[in-house]
This record gives sequence, structure tokens and C-alpha cells, in this order.
Amino acid sequence: MKPLDQILKADIKNIKMIVLDVDGVLVPRGTKIKQAGNTTTLETKVIADKQIEQIKALNERGFLINISSGRGLYMLQEMFRGILPFVSLTYENGSATWYQGKVYQHVNSFKYLKDVFPKLKKAVSDNKDVKGFEPKEFIITIHCEKQVPEIEEIVKKEKGLVTIWNGEAYDIQIAKDQTKAVGLRHVMEIFKLKKENVMAIGDNYNDAELLAESGLSISADKERVQGKFYVPLESELLPADLLMQKILELSS
Repeated sequence: MKPLDQILKADIKNIKMIVLDVDGVLVPRGTKIKQAGNTTTLETKVIADKQIEQIKALNERGFLINISSGRGLYMLQEMFRGILPFVSLTYENGSATWYQGKVYQHVNSFKYLKDVFPKLKKAVSDNKDVKGFEPKEFIITIHCEKQVPEIEEIVKKEKGLVTIWNGEAYDIQIAKDQTKAVGLRHVMEIFKLKKENVMAIGDNYNDAELLAESGLSISADKERVQGKFYVPLESELLPADLLMQKILELSS
């Protein structure tokens, strides 16, 4: 991997769409969630004004911007309210994409998750390491203080499902058919793009397939995910900030 400052104008000559992960890339990592009975309190992060202006500037220069996240649609719309006219949102690890008011559903996970959800709720109801279930449509996300063996054991018994631990939460979803890479392939179909037209940046384990599916991959944490280029973690600026600055410089 090469550091981001070595990326050249020639590297981005075919890029038409930039795919941005959210947590750890556009906003700081971490989710504050608290669940008590049927009441769930979830902090909504908001993208900074500087990143809003960068995305608008990239859009003006002809780049499509896709936000790819494990978060749900409602949360992403709240986070990116200021730039919704300029982006598409691929949510819940590639399950669906929102673009200018239209939703493209990429997978139907209902029959896979309908029976396991109540089992998980019952199994972890008194577990102090479980912070809460994040509201989702197509995947199940359980925020935890640490890994919880009971969750992993329940999912192992369910045909076709996998658990993905990202250091603060489990995503429970359909194996192979429900990934950010699958979501990206559908987005490329929507916009009639080829792999060589896509740049993607991510920082966590669930971004590995996304980066592999893109023509130009950028790692925002080289200890967790590989890319052709990487953004140094020691910077005070967020990885998306550094990347967008660089793309704006190269495309001027």
C-alpha cells in the first residue's frame, strides 16, 4: 500500500464515482446507544460543514458520491440531510440504495431473520454487555461492550446467516448475498459504471469486500483493511476529509 499523498492524477483519470464509508471515515467511530425496555436512545452524528462543501464541490466537478454504510436509511438521511441532493445512500451493508427519493432494494432478508430475531432478543435480555439493538430493516445490529458468545452460537445454528463483529457491534446478515460489495455492484448497474470507474474508501472489516470490488481502493485503517492507497490514522483530520481534499486538488 502507498500513502495517500502519492496518489497521482493518472490514478483517478477513469474515476466517475467515489464511495465513502461513514463511521471512521466521514464521522468519528463509535455509536452511543442505550436501551431500556422498549425505549432505544441513539445518538445521531451529523456530517461537518467542511465535508458538505467538499462533497458539493466534487459533485460540481462531475463525480458521483455514494455513501455506503451498515447504518439504516433513516439514520443516514438525518446524518446527511444537508447533501441529500448530491449523494446516493447504500445502507445496511449493501441491502438497498436510496437515490433522489427512490429506493432500490437489493436483497430480501425477511425469511432469514424473522425467526432468529426473537431468539436473540430473549437470549441477551439480561446481558449487561449488550447495549442495545440498533433499528434496521434488512440486517440485525446488536451493540455490545465486548463479544458475546451467546449471539454467535445462536446465529451459527441458523442456515445462511453470519455474524460480523466490528469491535463495537454485531451485524447479523445473509452470508455472501448481503455485503457492501453486492451493494456496490447494484449501484454500478444503476449508474451504468464499470469497476474501473469506482473509487472506494473504508476503515473496517466489513469494508474489505467493498474495497476489493472497486477499481481504486483506499484504506482508512491499514491494520484492518487493505487498499492500493492508505490514509494515515495519525492525522487530526478525518480520512474522507483528506481524500476529498486530494481529489479536488488533482481534478482542478
